[in-house]
This record gives sequence, structure tokens and C-alpha cells, in this order.
Amino acid sequence: MTPDELDKLEDDLRAPALNVRITALNTLATQPAAVAIPILQRLSQDSSFLLRRLAAMGFGNQAPDKTAFDSLQALIATETDANVLAEMANSIYEFGDPSIPLLIQMFEANDNWLLRQTILSILQESNHPDVLLEIALKALNDSTQTVKETAILSLRQVLMSPLQAEALNALTSLAVSPIWRDRWRAATALTGCDHPQAAALLSKLQKDENHYVVAAALDASMGGSQ
Repeated sequence: MTPDELDKLEDDLRAPALNVRITALNTLATQPAAVAIPILQRLSQDSSFLLRRLAAMGFGNQAPDKTAFDSLQALIATETDANVLAEMANSIYEFGDPSIPLLIQMFEANDNWLLRQTILSILQESNHPDVLLEIALKALNDSTQTVKETAILSLRQVLMSPLQAEALNALTSLAVSPIWRDRWRAATALTGCDHPQAAALLSKLQKDENHYVVAAALDASMGGSQ
């Protein structure tokens, strides 16, 4: 692209219309990292969190470029907006295994519900059941119920890994939680697990006092999903 075209592209990234910004971001993704990253770095310093979020998306498009990864890592250390941080988490995962320690660090450093749920969802897509289990167990103590529920559902993936025993132990405790939503999500997490301990838990949950828990346990026993 010519310098004038690049200037126009950068202007479009800051345009009021969302469709113009997205089109510009997609165009920028086709450019070499040496061209795209300086533009994204400037965008990432904008006072608007919407534009910083756009920059975070753009850095993900540049994976696996090391400068893009380093830029994201530096920005994570200074960003305070949860929406931007959640987008950064999505983008950093585009860089593969090197992103895992950084995602753990982000989860532990910030208790925002959106960021934590985003990281849990990302880790469910990874091939790191040990990391998913570690983060899920920490999230079980989260004060936000939706984060806790995301963690419980994450254990379903761990059940299908060599760490099945650890996941079953956690779900056994959750199955007797005084909070019905914990028991409800635990029942769903047990779907598809053929371990005798899982069957016993589902049998018990089918007699739960809460009808949502009973329905989830019955569905899980039939191999369905909520």
C-alpha cells in the first residue's frame, strides 16, 4: 500500500462507523507485520476503549509475529478496561502455547467477571487440561456466580482427560453445595462421563430438592447437554 493509502486506512480505523472500522481492520490484517504493527501500536494508545479493543483484535491477526506478541504483553500490563483485556486474552491465545502462562497471569491478576469467564472459555479450547483444572479450581472460589458456573462447566472437559479423578473430586463437593446453581451445573458437567463415581453422583442429583438440578441430572444421565 502507498503511504497515502496507509494514512487513509488508519483514519478508517478511527471512523465513527463500526463497519468502516472493521473493514479497515480486515484490510490491515492482510498487510505485513512491519506495516500493521506500528499502526496498531498507535491505535492501542487511544483514549477510547473501543479503539484499544480494536487494536487488541488487530494484534491477534498478526500471530505468530513476535513483535505483535510482545506488544500485546506490554499492553496487558497497563490496560485497565475489562472489555479490552478480554479481547487481549482472545488475541494472545492466537499465539498458541506461549500464551498460556500469560493467560494464567491475567486470570490471577484481575477479578473482573468478564475477563475471567473469557479466559476459562479460551482454556476449554486448549489442549492443556492441567491448566484448565488449575484455573477452574481457583474460579470455584470466585464471588461472581456466573464465573463459578463457567468453572464448573469447564470441569466437563477435564473429565475427558487423564485428570478425571481430580475433576470428579471437585464435582463431588459441588454436588452437595448448598447453592442449587452449583449442583445444577455440576450435573451438566457430568454429562458423558462413564465413570461409576459420576453415575453415582447423577443418581443422587436426580433426587435433588430443586427441579432444575433433577432435570439436568436426568439429561446428563441420558448423555444430553444443557
